[in-house]
Amino acid sequence: MSAPIDRPGKIIAIHLNYRSRADQRGRTPATPSYFFKPSSSVAGTGGVVERPAGTELLAFEGEIALIIGTAAHRVSVQDAWSHVAWVTASNDLGLYDLRANDKGSNVRSKGGDGYTPIGPDLIPASEVDPAELRVRAWVNGDLRQDDETSGLLFPLPQLIADLSQHFTLEPGDVILTGTPAGSSVIVPGDVVVVEVDAPHSSKTLTSGGLRTTVTQGTVAFDGALGSLPAVDDLQRAEAWGSRESAGLSPAGSLSEDGEADRDETPHPANDVSSRSASGDARATTALSDELRAKLTAAPTAGLSAQLRKRGLHACFIDGVSANLPGTKIVGTAKTLRFVPAREDLFTSHGGGYNAQKRCFDAVEEGEIIVIEARGDATTGTLGDILALRARARRAAGVVTDGGVRDFAAVAEIGLPVFSQGAHPSVLGRKHVPWDVDVTIACGGATVQPGDIIVGDSDGVIVIPPSLVEEVVDATLAQEDEDAWIAEQVEAGHPVDGLFPMNAAWRAKYEAACSGTQGSAGA
Repeated sequence: MSAPIDRPGKIIAIHLNYRSRADQRGRTPATPSYFFKPSSSVAGTGGVVERPAGTELLAFEGEIALIIGTAAHRVSVQDAWSHVAWVTASNDLGLYDLRANDKGSNVRSKGGDGYTPIGPDLIPASEVDPAELRVRAWVNGDLRQDDETSGLLFPLPQLIADLSQHFTLEPGDVILTGTPAGSSVIVPGDVVVVEVDAPHSSKTLTSGGLRTTVTQGTVAFDGALGSLPAVDDLQRAEAWGSRESAGLSPAGSLSEDGEADRDETPHPANDVSSRSASGDARATTALSDELRAKLTAAPTAGLSAQLRKRGLHACFIDGVSANLPGTKIVGTAKTLRFVPAREDLFTSHGGGYNAQKRCFDAVEEGEIIVIEARGDATTGTLGDILALRARARRAAGVVTDGGVRDFAAVAEIGLPVFSQGAHPSVLGRKHVPWDVDVTIACGGATVQPGDIIVGDSDGVIVIPPSLVEEVVDATLAQEDEDAWIAEQVEAGHPVDGLFPMNAAWRAKYEAACSGTQGSAGA
């Protein structure tokens, strides 16, 4: 269904305007401030909004929308409401991943296609008291926002009068009047419904439910054209509504969209894509197609033997096996750390956009999520939803020294997983999700972000990136040698002197490899 106003001339949105939101943000502005949204962002009810590929912080904001009926230029507060024709619901969607890049303008963070759903029905402004309107928002049927205009910092007529002293408000212009507390992050599959009504009126006056479904985009932004999405803990806290909701430890107060007192430049030390809270820089190891093919051909037993020859004896992740028999995984490690369950720490770190969710939302194509669960098989460390997310992100697999819940469903998804087996428990029974992209211990092996992970029916090993080329080439050469030895044994030659090869057999092997000898047994 189309919006009641398809192409308004202007869309003006106010930043902070509800006391409940100001209390949540920890600051109260003395005067209203505004930003523009493009008319191409308008949508109607029943539509979809796309969360672009490579982003995580799409947030909803249920708001009351005012639609101007007659031109207003330098009007008084007393006369302002007479210039409003209709009242309806709106959803001022925003992508916090782009918010710092916009430096307060909100052009990209708030201007995407479908980022301003309006409607579905229009309430005549002449039939309502602007001080007695209500806005509510539901996500997947759960009420998330519920506030009335009696709780506004700046009454609706004041906004009209204020704007009209700067430029003419024209018929069809839309004013978004701010969102109350409760705005938060939404993810693909979520359904948001916003409704505006007049609960104290003798009439039934309502906008009806403005319904929007979130979908996942598949096209990422092109860094050659402009700045890319960037996320830090400040943006997470503001998108989720609070640091606690975002799964972050308590810190200073939050500011509103684009306000001057906000640090608008993401700090790389807080960006999960570059560095963890513990300070471990995430490696940028990349596997070429050729190297990945070599590792896929190399058995873990052979790789392990070559690592031992180089003095590395503790690179085996013990106790894990493939959920799908015959699975082979090759990739670079993206690490996730769980710490032992403690009620106060789970309260501060277990909910909201916790480390586990951040990890699965940020895994890149070809990476393997390696989870430190302290070898505890009596708990599930991932389930079907997270497995779906990892597959959608084209992760190469998951390795956990804990258990897997929804075991059969995860197997059906087809994501390669190595674990200690099935367990039905949910997060919080034994673990607190703590950190991402840090050095961890998994199955007795130390794993750093960017380490090379290879797993097959013999288990999973960890290879330092600096040795991977040398180790895989030596492994494949040894595999060729072992295959030749097997042929000789099958032909009836005794093992003694052949496995391992003595000088005579070595000469025969080298001759066979060079093609100068027709028969190895001659």
